[in-house]
Amino acid sequence: MTTSSAASQGSQQNSAPVTVSRVVLSAADIERALTRIAYEILEANKGLSDLLLLGIPRRGFPLAQRLAVKLAATDPTVDPATIVGQLDVTMFRDDLAHQPTRAPQRTQLPVSGIDGKTIVLVDDVLYSGRTIRAALDALVDLGRPRAVRLAVLVDRGHRELPIRADHVGKNLPTSSSEKVRVHLVEIDGGIAANDEVVIEAGA
Repeated sequence: MTTSSAASQGSQQNSAPVTVSRVVLSAADIERALTRIAYEILEANKGLSDLLLLGIPRRGFPLAQRLAVKLAATDPTVDPATIVGQLDVTMFRDDLAHQPTRAPQRTQLPVSGIDGKTIVLVDDVLYSGRTIRAALDALVDLGRPRAVRLAVLVDRGHRELPIRADHVGKNLPTSSSEKVRVHLVEIDGGIAANDEVVIEAGA
């Protein structure tokens, strides 16, 4: 084998896989999607009475906070902080044995609790449905809501459980080999300067 052939072969073996990403939702797109979801929630609930938003960490929580601000803007008597909380589902997941160690986040419920309330679970991406199943199990341990609905920024398909979102910002057909990344300034400020949703695929 010639030196040049060996170098070429070594280069091919050492080269890292190339990832190609494309932006599918810009910051403006995300803002419009959240505004539409907020109006849908208001209409479905016929106002803000007994309504609570629970975001699933990590990115579901800031999305829930943004939705709470939009909802509270329709009623000046409502403080958005009183209708939003965070629901950690780590210990209710069915894939803990197959995933890297997850650091549990703090569950924070509004002082009113969840009994008799309409709960809107908020997450960034709906995929297999297993995270939402874990969220439903977590809710059972915390109380008895009147109804539970689901709002997601992106539904990428590939469901493994019979779970469907009530409010969807964007239906995004993907292949199972692709990755959907949601960047929010509250969480990813050091990575992305603006909100965005990107699809990553190997070249």
